[in-house]
Amino acid sequence: MDGTALYEAVAAIFIAQLNDYALDVGQIVTISITATVASIGAAGVPNAGLVTMVIVLTAVGLPASDVTLIVAVDWLLDRFRTMINVLGDAYGAGIVQKLSKRELERMDLTSDVDVANPFALEATLDDEECEKKSYVNGGFTVDKTDAISFTETSQF
Repeated sequence: MDGTALYEAVAAIFIAQLNDYALDVGQIVTISITATVASIGAAGVPNAGLVTMVIVLTAVGLPASDVTLIVAVDWLLDRFRTMINVLGDAYGAGIVQKLSKRELERMDLTSDVDVANPFALEATLDDEECEKKSYVNGGFTVDKTDAISFTETSQF
């Protein structure tokens, strides 16, 4: 929820400037840490940042009642927060995928799970020559030798 953390820090500094309250470096660090922790605990629902804003304001001694100044424009700011949250999550997923691509490919090669359909029912078929694992899904059977067969199933 990086958009929420940015929003809470900027809004707290805005409220401090609006009240002619000078913030020192320690209070700005406190706002940053409190906004980060509060945004981690915030629910992923609209206007959740307003509730956690009270925590940030009280951490540095600002009046919590000034949250009402933000309410008038929060509907617009919420759209930008959501955009930043989604963009940050997308970048995070892309970076993790890029850094662990080889490991994921190696896991796919050694896995017994059917990657094309992980919800397929795994069944072990006893054959006279060898024992084969197959995945049965809606009448289609794919064994480990990649042979595909179709059997008609009755519908309930």
